[in-house]
Amino acid sequence: MCDMCSSPEKAYKIEVEGSILNVCEKCASFGKVVRKIRPEMPEKKQKQVQKAAEKLAEEKAKKETETVQIITPNYSLIIRKAREKLGLKQEELAKKIAEKESVIHKLESGSIIPAIPLARKLEKFLRISLVETIEVDSPETSDRRSSSEGLTLGDLIRIK
Repeated sequence: MCDMCSSPEKAYKIEVEGSILNVCEKCASFGKVVRKIRPEMPEKKQKQVQKAAEKLAEEKAKKETETVQIITPNYSLIIRKAREKLGLKQEELAKKIAEKESVIHKLESGSIIPAIPLARKLEKFLRISLVETIEVDSPETSDRRSSSEGLTLGDLIRIK
């Protein structure tokens, strides 16, 4: 219904002295046209469009996963064996990869977990594999599932 003349038709949204009004085509000339209003869809068609949109959203949510990189649980043993295989001392390895000897010692003893960039540096120099890539539910989909299903990101972080 037109806000100015009460005509059953409303086709435009206009601005008149700072107010937004829904008006018919005749009354649109009294203000600045903000936008044209689309004719409303029949109720049946509206429901079909809504159901299709919901179905697409569900399918998208099912497919959404996130790739996460984690450090191999037995990283300390892998690093130590690879270093020893090359015949290097902790001090020599540290110099070669530009890290402190104490960092190498802590890595091999398992008291610190390497950050991804450090793990990549060690992988490249020692020719080993320390970083694993896994697929987990994205945060949006993991919120909807029950806490009893599968691993969570927190579970993966706690694994040592």
